[in-house]
Amino acid sequence: MTSAPVNMLSAELEQPLLAVEACLKQLGDALASRDPAAIEQHAADLHQLLARAVQAFGEAARQGSLPSALRHRLVRAGGLLAAQRETLARGNASLDRALEVLIPSEPTGLYGAGGKPERRGLGSSSFQA
Repeated sequence: MTSAPVNMLSAELEQPLLAVEACLKQLGDALASRDPAAIEQHAADLHQLLARAVQAFGEAARQGSLPSALRHRLVRAGGLLAAQRETLARGNASLDRALEVLIPSEPTGLYGAGGKPERRGLGSSSFQA
């Protein structure tokens, strides 16, 4: 393969990768500023951009002409995405724990399926006569 097709391929792969990297930065900024609307928008954009980038990189890999520098950048972007996902999951778990303390879950076993109070016998048997 000559240098011109490799450079053309690099340019074709560079564009979707730059878009993914920029969107990851925007998503990180939105997460840091705790802006739910921006998080939602950038997450949706990132989903589409990642799909395009993976398709472009997949086609290049099948042809065996994936430049290593771009491959490393894609791996780095994937690592950043995983780190953001992990941070978001930890924040979500913390929020769930805080909500559980502030708003305890409903006690179970007060009412039966029909909405009537359940009756428990004094014995240990679950059968009632």
